[in-house]
Formats: sequence, C-alpha cells, structure tokens
Amino acid sequence: MGYLDEARENHVKKKVEEALRSKMKQKALKECDQYVSKYAECAVGRTLSVVWTCRGQAKELNTCLHQYTNDSVLEKMKKEYMLQQEGKGSLSL
Repeated sequence: MGYLDEARENHVKKKVEEALRSKMKQKALKECDQYVSKYAECAVGRTLSVVWTCRGQAKELNTCLHQYTNDSVLEKMKKEYMLQQEGKGSLSL
C-alpha cells in the first residue's frame, strides 16, 4: 500500500475527527474517574497552592488520561469509524 492510499484510508473529515476526539476524552474521564475524584478532593478550598499540594494526584490523573487519549487510540478509533462507514455506506457518527 502506497503513502497516498494509506493517507486516504486514515483520512476522516475534520468534524468527524473532532467528534471522535470528544468521544475519546469522555471515555478517558469515565475510565479515570477515581483519579479525577482524588484530584478534585485535593483541590477543594485551594487556589494557587493546588499546583504543588496536589502534584501527586495530578500526575496520577494525567498518567491515567494519557492511556486513553493518545494518537494511537485516536487512529484506532478512526479505523473503526471508517470500517463502520464502509459497512453502512453512509457518513454519520
């Protein structure tokens, strides 16, 4: 498969990509809910001190979120979307 064929295969419209990114972020927040809660608990009543006081919780949260929000996950979602669209023959989410 040449470069152009691969590019066409992985290409989705901008609005579709934005919707897939949004879906990816929602899933990540759902999967990392325990870390979100821990960070939120730490941040309650703090302003600037949240940066250094909650550093551990923030790092845990970011590590968890990164598992579900990276380029390889997005590419996988795009491929699944394209396969789904080939089966349907239409362009909707």
